[in-house]
Amino acid sequence: MSDFNDFNNLQVAKLPRHLKQFIVDQHYEHYTPVDHAVWRYVMRQNYAYLKDVAYYPYIPGLQKAGLTIEKIPNLQEMNDALAQIGWGAVTVDGFIPPAAFMEYQAYRVLVIAADIRQLKHIEYTPAPDIIHESAGHAPIIADKDYHEYLSYFGSIGAKAMFSAQDFELYEAIRALSILKEMPEADEAEIAAAEALVTYRQENMGEPSEMALLSRLHWWTVEYGLIGPLNDPKIYGAGLLSSIGESASCMRPDVAKLPYNINAINYTYDITKPQPQLFVTPTFQNLINVLEEFANSMSFRRGGAYGLQKAVESKNTCTAVYSSGLQVSGTFTNFTQQDGKPIFLKTTGPSILAVNNKQLDGHGKDYHKDGFSSPVGKLKGFDKPLENFKLADLHRADIEIGENATLKFESGITVQGRIKSMLINDNKIQMICFTNCTVNDAEGKILFDPSWGTYDMAVGEKIVSVFCGAADKDAFEEVTYKSGTNTVHTEYDANTLDLHKLYQQVRDCRQSHTSPAQLNNVWELLQQKHPDDWLCALEALEILDHEDAEPKLASKIRAFLETKATTDPELKKLINDGLYLIKHPVEQKLVV
Repeated sequence: MSDFNDFNNLQVAKLPRHLKQFIVDQHYEHYTPVDHAVWRYVMRQNYAYLKDVAYYPYIPGLQKAGLTIEKIPNLQEMNDALAQIGWGAVTVDGFIPPAAFMEYQAYRVLVIAADIRQLKHIEYTPAPDIIHESAGHAPIIADKDYHEYLSYFGSIGAKAMFSAQDFELYEAIRALSILKEMPEADEAEIAAAEALVTYRQENMGEPSEMALLSRLHWWTVEYGLIGPLNDPKIYGAGLLSSIGESASCMRPDVAKLPYNINAINYTYDITKPQPQLFVTPTFQNLINVLEEFANSMSFRRGGAYGLQKAVESKNTCTAVYSSGLQVSGTFTNFTQQDGKPIFLKTTGPSILAVNNKQLDGHGKDYHKDGFSSPVGKLKGFDKPLENFKLADLHRADIEIGENATLKFESGITVQGRIKSMLINDNKIQMICFTNCTVNDAEGKILFDPSWGTYDMAVGEKIVSVFCGAADKDAFEEVTYKSGTNTVHTEYDANTLDLHKLYQQVRDCRQSHTSPAQLNNVWELLQQKHPDDWLCALEALEILDHEDAEPKLASKIRAFLETKATTDPELKKLINDGLYLIKHPVEQKLVV
């Protein structure tokens, strides 16, 4: 991205190329006056309610994240504020793949959906939106213990094994969230999309590491509670950004369970309120549980377990030899003996790397047909080959320019002329042979001289296996980007007229112009937009606070009270709005 905007933020500037592909421009000018009113309504409700039920840093955290009540946040302002606590933010198009989302967290960059929910979804939307991402995630970032957990989670999640089923579920969820935010979405289409999500959730097979980690993420980062079990506070962004569920979640019928590793056994449904929530006593407990789960993952276990997970994944994965050499590609096969890998094989483009940097001459063009190599110790030597010194090499007849025969304890034999050796940090990591033959214990040919140079990886063990390439940018890895894009509404003339009315109310409040102009706004609302309630509510707020136009105020109040009575879906929204007119909140709550 030649025109990449890093907002003069150090964390955003550090993002690698494969993550930049998901970033979109915010296009602040696309937000409508209705969008700003939706933001303002939700933020005022959050201020009023969350100051009592949110974990303590939430309110001051809003300011530290560069957020205000009055307007949708600008990414530059957010980045200026977040930079003070070592974080950054970028905008993306809706849901992005879990692996990429996790990696952004590892880089300490918040991923924020550029779009904002529709008025009809003001209480909750299954789609990621700027209210959820910024008002939900950003304020709590100010807490050091929490943001350490978030970035640590990202670094572990970025290595998690994922499956084809994970991608299918991700696509189904993304498609459903996009549909639900389309103003004229077909109900039959939504029902079909919901059914597909349910079907894929119920047919995941054995959950992958990423699926299990996503559950831990959901029950902490999105829907977590903290404190004593009988009186917890909210810190999860999904709750903090949902003015409906942030209140309902505290009811006794929503079970409160102590947060521990068992949370991985609880699936979740993004389209419905959660039947139970998990309470952690401290953020340190979140790290402890994450550490417990990480110890079960392939990137820490390595060996045959990790290679088997890589084969099952059918995605680009990386195996790390004990010498430090990294092999990235699609693992299709490996051989084991006594539960330990003795030979591994990738198919298709592969690379070799050290310290997550591709080795010169060992990119996917060179290893275009795959890579294979033994694992283990040489027969007759206690010391692993990677630790051989000059005397050990001499004793084993391993010398550049000479023919050599390497016999492994597994029975695999490598014979050929040694062309070169790669040594890093006193570790032999690779030996390159010409005119080389590789046989297994039964004499089966694993490599034939006619195939070219044989690059033999050196290492006694496979110490780690993780999803993705070691050097993602060199591998030109596209971390699975969806082909389904969010839909941006083309507004008709009637809706554009409504936007103008919202803007007039906004101008009246911000410029302190005469409230008398609101008579005209009210007349047009009644004539052309009788279903709208939020613009009327904002107009009433101005009239009430300025003690102006009492007859007009009385008419608007009567309209809203009637609407709250006749429309059950709007009852809570309108009543909550009327309450805040009498009990206003101000930005000065943030200290």
